[in-house]
Amino acid sequence: MSKLDPAERSAQGTRAAEKLLGAPLPEPATLLQSTWRDFIFAEVWTRPRLDLRSRYLISLAGAATSDTPDEILDGYVHGALATGELSLLELREAAAHLAIYAGWSRAAVLDNAVSRVVASRGLQEERFAPVREAPWDEQTRLQDGARSFENVMTFSGPPPATAYFEGGILNFVFGEIWARPGLDQRGRRWVTLVGVADSSADTPIRTHIYGAMASGNASYEEMDEFVLQYAIHSGWPRASFVQGVVLEMAEKLRSGLTWDGKEKGEAVNEQGK
Repeated sequence: MSKLDPAERSAQGTRAAEKLLGAPLPEPATLLQSTWRDFIFAEVWTRPRLDLRSRYLISLAGAATSDTPDEILDGYVHGALATGELSLLELREAAAHLAIYAGWSRAAVLDNAVSRVVASRGLQEERFAPVREAPWDEQTRLQDGARSFENVMTFSGPPPATAYFEGGILNFVFGEIWARPGLDQRGRRWVTLVGVADSSADTPIRTHIYGAMASGNASYEEMDEFVLQYAIHSGWPRASFVQGVVLEMAEKLRSGLTWDGKEKGEAVNEQGK
C-alpha cells in the first residue's frame, strides 16, 4: 500500500477493519469515522512489529477503560473471536485480570461486552477454573505469591507488612490471578500495561514496563508498538509519558541496571540486608 494514495489507504482501512471486526464497515458519515478507517485500521493495526493477538488485548483493555461506546468494544470482542486470535475463555480471563489494574467496575465493562457477543452469536460458555478449588495454607499462599511476583516483575516483591501488600498484592494478585492458566503471561502483560498506564501512577508504570522487557514478555520494538496502539483509546498525552518510560527502561536494561537505576548486584545486596 502506498500511504500517499488516499483511495488506496481508504480501501486498505476498509479491508483491515472488516477482517479485524468480523463485519462489514459502513461508509464513514463523519470526519471522526473516516479517521478510524484511514488511520487506525489502515495504518496502525496493519503495522508489522506487533502481532494481532497482542493488539486485540491492548485495544480491548483500552476501550473498556475509556468510556467507549458499546459498538466499538463489542466489535473488538467479535473480531477477536471471529479471527481466532482469542478464545472466549481468554477473553473472560482478560476481564478478570483487568479488574486488578483498572478496578472491578471497568473490568465489568469488558466482561459485559463479552456476554453481549456471546448472546448475539449464540455461543456456548466455556467452563472456567475457580479462583482456587482446594483449601490452602496461608503461609504457602504467601510464598506462592512472592515467587510469582519475582517471576513476573523480575525483582523481589514487598514484605507482607500491610493489608494491601499481604492480602492484595501477594495473596491475590500474584498468588492467584497472575498464576491462572486461562491466559498466558504475555497476554496478561498487555492488559496490565494498559491499566497501569491509565492510572498515571509513576512507580507501577515504570516497574511494569521494565518487567515486560526484562522478563522477555515483550521486546523493545513490541513495547514501542504498544505505545502507539495504546494511544488510540487513551490519547496521545498519556501515551507520550509512557513512550518516555519505555525509552528510559530500555536504556536501563541495556546498561544492566534495575528499574530504579541501581546496579543489579547492588540491588541484590540491599535486599539481603
